[in-house]
Amino acid sequence: MSENASPIAARWRALGKSRALIPYLTAGFPTFAASLDAIQSVASAGADFIEVGVPFSDPLADGPTIQRTTQTALEHGMTVPRVLELVRKADAPVPVIIMTYLNPVLSYGAQRFAQDAREAGAAGVLLTDLPAGADPAVEQAVTGSSLALIRLVAPTTDDARLRGALAGASGFVYLISRLGVTGARDTVPPDLDAQVQRVRATTRLPVAVGFGIGTPAQAAAAARSADGVVVGSALMDALARDGLSGVQQLTRELAAAVHG
Repeated sequence: MSENASPIAARWRALGKSRALIPYLTAGFPTFAASLDAIQSVASAGADFIEVGVPFSDPLADGPTIQRTTQTALEHGMTVPRVLELVRKADAPVPVIIMTYLNPVLSYGAQRFAQDAREAGAAGVLLTDLPAGADPAVEQAVTGSSLALIRLVAPTTDDARLRGALAGASGFVYLISRLGVTGARDTVPPDLDAQVQRVRATTRLPVAVGFGIGTPAQAAAAARSADGVVVGSALMDALARDGLSGVQQLTRELAAAVHG
């Protein structure tokens, strides 16, 4: 499948000049059934893409909220096959990106994972701890299955490394807005616009920003610079605290802020 024919590219084209809201949800939190409802709810509440996180026992890049939701999901028996079943059953009307650490993919089998993820309805994969070029076989398994290979880049990535990291990227680029782990912060980094412009100078792919964005005001601020805004911890906190109605309400507010 060419980049232009992918569901992710088609969604960006449909958005035109509008910005994208990209909620992140931990697969299987608080239960499989509730997670299924949450995916469908954020889609109906204004999500343009949805990231579904594979629970992993050593989530080094994640802060306390995602760690807690991951642990709960694992305790309830969430596995890679169950994540794929969740994506298949959700049948979301917007593109789903599976966000995962490398270890679960290698344990499952990279070729098998990519094929099964595509058959389940996923449109892309984001491998959190796989540096570009570190494992060409895994990268080929993803791209060969017609899944978008979405790259994660940090604000500290120098220009030379940035060019290499984005050479084989597709779908969009996920720019980490700040160093550290996931989790809501009080403000959007003051240099966010400069960070986004630096990435845009290297690739024609849309740039989505995540890590530390939790309120509609922060989402609106990030959307003034980036093409898309990723929100995870705040939504998972809302789901834990207020259930489905809470995550749905926050998604609506975030969507209004980003799209506005």
